[in-house]
Amino acid sequence: MKRFSSIAVLAAALLVGGSVWAADADKSDKKVKDLSFGSLKTASTAEAKELAASWLKSAGKTDETKAAFDAIWADDDTSVLDKVTATLCLGSEPAKKLLAEVRDPKTSAPTEVPGMLKDNKIHPFLRANLALAFAKACSERRIYEESRDCLIAVKAEQVVDPGQYLFLKAVAEHSLIMRKEATESIQRLLEDVADSPERYVTVAALMIIDMEQWKDKDLGWIERKMGNVERRLDLARGGKKTQDIEKQIVMRLDELIKEKENQQKGSGGGGGGGGNGGNCPDGGEKSDAPGSTKTPTTGKKDSTPGGTEGPGAIDHKSMKELTASWGKLPAKERASAIAELTRDMPPSFREAIETYFKKIGETQPDRP
Repeated sequence: MKRFSSIAVLAAALLVGGSVWAADADKSDKKVKDLSFGSLKTASTAEAKELAASWLKSAGKTDETKAAFDAIWADDDTSVLDKVTATLCLGSEPAKKLLAEVRDPKTSAPTEVPGMLKDNKIHPFLRANLALAFAKACSERRIYEESRDCLIAVKAEQVVDPGQYLFLKAVAEHSLIMRKEATESIQRLLEDVADSPERYVTVAALMIIDMEQWKDKDLGWIERKMGNVERRLDLARGGKKTQDIEKQIVMRLDELIKEKENQQKGSGGGGGGGGNGGNCPDGGEKSDAPGSTKTPTTGKKDSTPGGTEGPGAIDHKSMKELTASWGKLPAKERASAIAELTRDMPPSFREAIETYFKKIGETQPDRP
């Protein structure tokens, strides 16, 4: 009955935004399509305990850990995955250390999949379920790149909680703007996991609806890119990859500004032959008055309201310079630059840009 209500929630969501599902399902990998409905399910407590005990025995940790093992599995308020994870920490000091580090918010975010999670010589029960536990810890810290990389290093069929595996993978892919991959992971979660929790199904439906609204290179695309930059800066990842994303944002902002300028010119707002208010042909000192056709020759400081650069227009070079020098600007100049950049933009877009530069400022030394 619970499963039926979950599918009902999903069906209602798909009525709102179902075209993405249909379109991406057609493009899905054949291997995903061939999986049978309900072929995966969470291991029962008894099954998982037996597997964990068998692994612990193979690790040579039985007599000295028996009391602790029994206490772990006697806790009825702990999930199967958490019990397995605790057992792994009990029997493997490297696993315990690995999870302790990634769970500590004071430690640096991992930048690659730990070696033991890629080592095929390690016991498969340890490797697969440790990868899932590690991915979960990464996801809680919004370290989505390594969360996904750890998951794809193993398979859903190898872990005690395949539903959580596919859910975490979908969340990471959605957050990393990997639409096709996220759709496939959600499809597997809903079609192949027999006991998906209600909350997983609900969030999966929300992700589908959200992805339905995605369009390439629109304002939403820019906001998502900016959000990704903010997240990476929060994780102290201001390297080349983050800089490349910033360049994509700057280039698209520049394109949107030029598109707006062209629209204004096309509607007659760019000034005509007699639009300089009777001044000399080059506009003289009235170049930035309404109707002027003179284009400012300097950068952002000369771009003023009503000028033909268009409201809030900053060229590509100025935008890059602003990003690079943000931390060196006094507070008043920062406020002025933001006002100039976001003039006449939608409120949500303006807020995203302000947050974006705020995050950049946090990674650069402030100027008094």
